[in-house]
Amino acid sequence: MQPRVGLYGAGALTLHLAHKKDASGDSLVFLPSFLPFAPSVLFFSYAMAAAFTLKRGFAFLGTLALVSLLLTAHPRLLGLSRGPSYTRLRRTIAALPQHDLDLPFPEGRDGRYVKFSAEINQLGWNNCLNERLMNAHLAYVSGRAYVFDDYWWAEEHYQFPPAPRGGARTPMPALLAGPVVGDSWGEANASSSSPGPPRSISADWWATVCPPSVRRLISTADPVLGKPALGRDPTGTAVLAHWQALLSTAPERCIEIVRPPPGPDVDGWPQIFDLWLWGSPRILSLWDAFAAAPVSTLFRPSDVVRGAVEANLRAGVFSGNGRTRVSMHMGGGGGGGDDPFGRMLTMHLRRGDYIGHCPNLIEWGAGYYGWAQLPTLPDVAAGRLQNAGSREEKLDMCLPDVAGVVKRIREVQSEFAWALDVVYLLTNESGVFLDELVAALRAAGWSTVVTTRDLRLTVEQRDVSMAVDMEIARRAAAFIGNPWSSFTSNVIHQRLVAGHDPNSIRHS
Repeated sequence: MQPRVGLYGAGALTLHLAHKKDASGDSLVFLPSFLPFAPSVLFFSYAMAAAFTLKRGFAFLGTLALVSLLLTAHPRLLGLSRGPSYTRLRRTIAALPQHDLDLPFPEGRDGRYVKFSAEINQLGWNNCLNERLMNAHLAYVSGRAYVFDDYWWAEEHYQFPPAPRGGARTPMPALLAGPVVGDSWGEANASSSSPGPPRSISADWWATVCPPSVRRLISTADPVLGKPALGRDPTGTAVLAHWQALLSTAPERCIEIVRPPPGPDVDGWPQIFDLWLWGSPRILSLWDAFAAAPVSTLFRPSDVVRGAVEANLRAGVFSGNGRTRVSMHMGGGGGGGDDPFGRMLTMHLRRGDYIGHCPNLIEWGAGYYGWAQLPTLPDVAAGRLQNAGSREEKLDMCLPDVAGVVKRIREVQSEFAWALDVVYLLTNESGVFLDELVAALRAAGWSTVVTTRDLRLTVEQRDVSMAVDMEIARRAAAFIGNPWSSFTSNVIHQRLVAGHDPNSIRHS
């Protein structure tokens, strides 16, 4: 049954909350109706004329407009839950200038393309993000256009349950911006003799420019061309070099990297840059080239993400006392002032699934993940994990309790180069634990404590809230991460590329 809210206590007049799309298709519009008539007859009903004077009618319409505006921007006010359609954004993606068959080589009908259909999906966004960034880098150094696709949600992570039939997905350009999703690689196409690298294209355009009849399929399990040819435990640079040579020299315009068919002996992680690589020090050999490459230096937040951060900044959410001045600052923070990011310590507090996952990680002897292993980071250089004497000490790093969080934040604050008085907790926690932690931090002297749950987000911004949190962590003066997490690994990547001092990045 649809929820109903009575207005004015007047007889049969009831506000029915119905899901409708506006002209752009991007928003939820909640239309009132008279029982038992349809919404389309609202403003033409004779009951309206009978029930209201002209003056009260205008008051009703004004109230209705305000309620509709609030619910469109913040549907959770009534507990409503429906994901965004991104109709306008999808039209923008379809209209990318590289989606043109008549463009000269290396784009257009004669261009060179690669689609990584073996990419991971329906896992956490950050597991997908680090692989997609590396695949886009591989495409770039191979002289081929990367094909980007939607992010398909794991059902347990989707924020607007139940997921629609066929699965829930979000366009990648809602989550990030830069050459990975179709922007220029930064090298001007000044002349036909120096065309510059081909820009990324959408999966929909791939179906047009590379129909099935012209695609060459290469399985990651191919014994000669695929992962088996690299032997056991290759370095990251060896993986990149192998596939770069293959993609660069293959004569076919359109290459699709596919996973092998299911079977008892099939690799459970058939990606080129797989989970085992990201979870080992072998990935680190790629850092220097990857961090300096356009896929990293031209990476930036999407319009949706940037809009969320700036709106909350203007609203004073990060300062707690309304003294915030709007800052479009996009690089490393420092020095304080009225910009809360310059006085902010962020901490990635992973709870939820990690309550069960952390004990397993410690039991398996798992090391840090991805870029959290970089030797330039102070807690890696100091051997923080190796110096932990017991299983309980290591578990406290992965899954700290309230006292452990307060203690670690105090330690990092005391070692920092300038004053920090804002704590922002990036967290998937929303229960009593979070309430107790916020109270404990305030009791410990922190003047402003803000969490993910305090953000004011529209439907689209809520859909990409994990990317919003990452942008906040990227801008902040200091960051404490969970070094077993791909979320933390990607924040470290973005902070270092943005110019933050490695000493501003600490581990829990």
